[in-house]
Amino acid sequence: MPHTTQLYQHVPETRWPIVYSPRYNITFMGLEKLHPFDAGKWGKVISFLKEAIRRKVELEWGTEDDEYLDKVERNLQKALQEHLPDVVVYNAGTDILEGDRLGGLSISPQGVVKRDELVFRVVRGRRVPILMVTSGGYQKRTARIIADSILNLYSLGLIGSESPRAWAQNSDTPLLPPEVP
Repeated sequence: MPHTTQLYQHVPETRWPIVYSPRYNITFMGLEKLHPFDAGKWGKVISFLKEAIRRKVELEWGTEDDEYLDKVERNLQKALQEHLPDVVVYNAGTDILEGDRLGGLSISPQGVVKRDELVFRVVRGRRVPILMVTSGGYQKRTARIIADSILNLYSLGLIGSESPRAWAQNSDTPLLPPEVP
């Protein structure tokens, strides 16, 4: 039976957020899909995430490349030592870029490219499949930086089905073994 949302059960349809539709019926980690105009839910989400996060890494406003990349590498290595996942979903946000007023960090475009390379090298070194999603980044140059990063990963053989160094399965191969439901 499909999930039926309870998010707006006491709210008249005329007051639903403009992007809401009861057809969404999405649940992720026990939380119903959040909508951009649904700010009242963020308190619950933040509370849930604080409990779910096992490795908290704090960065000061204006953190630059060297410190950032060092913390990413150290904490990624430690996290993978503590628990080796079946797959890594990597949120490669670009709101860390210098000049992004929402991100508050000062990472250069080269730092973003290096970060993505570092994450792929570490995760691939453990022979774990990785799915990279892009997010954040509110500057016009973000698309070019993401493209540069993907081209870098490809040129290094860290992505691409034709590369002998790329361990990831191609899109026709299931990520999970057949016995997993």
